[in-house]
Amino acid sequence: MDVKLAHLGEAPVVCDDLVQHLRMKNYDAFGKILEDLSNLYQVPGNSEVKAKGYLALQALEKDLYSMSLLDRTQDVNRVTEVLHGKVGHLVPRTGGTPMTIEFYISPYEVLEAEINPGSQVCGTKTVVTIEGTDTLHRLPLSPLLVDSQVGEDGNPTFLPLTDELSVDLPAFFVLKFQQPIPMSSSSIEEIQRLTGIQIMGLKLASLYELIVQSTLKEKCSEDLSTHKSRFFVSLPDCPKHCYFINKGSEKSDLAGALVSKIPFSHPKCVPDVIEILRHQVAYNCLISSCVSEKHINEDNSELLYFEVVPHKKTSFSVFFLHPLKENLACVLIDVITSREIQCHLHLNRQDPTLNSSDDFIARAVKRCMSVPVVMRAIFRNAAKVKADSETQDVEVDTKQKPEPPREQITDSDSPGESLSVAGQQDLVVSDKPSTTDSSKENLSTAKLETPGDNREKSNPTISTETLCGVEESNSTASTEAVMIGKENTQSSV
Repeated sequence: MDVKLAHLGEAPVVCDDLVQHLRMKNYDAFGKILEDLSNLYQVPGNSEVKAKGYLALQALEKDLYSMSLLDRTQDVNRVTEVLHGKVGHLVPRTGGTPMTIEFYISPYEVLEAEINPGSQVCGTKTVVTIEGTDTLHRLPLSPLLVDSQVGEDGNPTFLPLTDELSVDLPAFFVLKFQQPIPMSSSSIEEIQRLTGIQIMGLKLASLYELIVQSTLKEKCSEDLSTHKSRFFVSLPDCPKHCYFINKGSEKSDLAGALVSKIPFSHPKCVPDVIEILRHQVAYNCLISSCVSEKHINEDNSELLYFEVVPHKKTSFSVFFLHPLKENLACVLIDVITSREIQCHLHLNRQDPTLNSSDDFIARAVKRCMSVPVVMRAIFRNAAKVKADSETQDVEVDTKQKPEPPREQITDSDSPGESLSVAGQQDLVVSDKPSTTDSSKENLSTAKLETPGDNREKSNPTISTETLCGVEESNSTASTEAVMIGKENTQSSV
């Protein structure tokens, strides 16, 4: 009928969430909340020390909530707050449910929420709590944020940690994740520099191996081998994609670790930590878009081949065969921040344009955060270039020979029959933006299998990974634009 919770020094309050779990006989969830509540008081020491640990958590929560209100407008929606808020979308602690911060949501999750109103779709989030340690840390006992005051750097202003406002406790605050997040060694080092506390228990490995491992664990109900590096991705209205994931090595910034919690002792570092987490999760989202539970081409259908190769820090390259030639092409994707992405298309100097500018590719990436969807858009634009080139060939041939003699019709060696390949290139390259410059990258790092000669022929397959079967317009191919802003762009994705 009723559940009341009383923390140290507080009056009992009704916990509706605990009541609902009991009424639904959801005893596992009820037990998990009791475990989390118990962990709040696992600070080493007597009851007085444990009480101070709870007061410190209260002070942190008040400061984080105040920060979430800074620069916040009344009409801000949840998605904007998740992606742009100083501390993401913050939900205060209520009863037995701890404070949570949702800091990243992918375009596909946004689309799913729009298609299914009322669904409990949420992005990546973390729980704010406190844990006991073997060493002492200076923790605040009362809120430190100075109301409505911002420093020269635009960040909130905090009171100093005086003896009256803080105390040394064998504990620290933590941001805990439901599922460990693959993070690069450079991101981990940056977080440790901000917090001043070492993240313990990390095991370095190939970052791409960790991303693949985590993605397969999330997508597959059955236990698949995590050592696979070839994955098949199906999309509507295009041949199936085959992605080779070059997992790199465990050295330098290509290494990473699975991070399950981040310790800290002061609220001021939380906004910067959240921004690093957004950056890392956005990068992981792009790599994981190339991973699927299918590592066998079961129907032997037509394939387009791609190789994903780590570059440096949060940038990577996608190599593929030029749709109109036999040379390799490359798209370099640099995830500068979770909100800023730069792309560069590198082609051989002699190859025709793909009709996809760097700006178009960057906008496509930001709109869908999916490498396969972006590569489909590039190949569609290339198909338009081929079609336009063939149309120009026919027009030029007609103008040159308005009344062709009968004997010239059957003369296959006639120089006026069609434009040469070089001539076709001249027609196209003249409008090619600066992205046609020869890549400084080594475009021969991956030897990709050549798709069949009929790779331009449509072989639509229904994607099991495209949410809710959203239909695409064949004329504009703009599903990706509909997913987020529902804006029309001149170049269709």
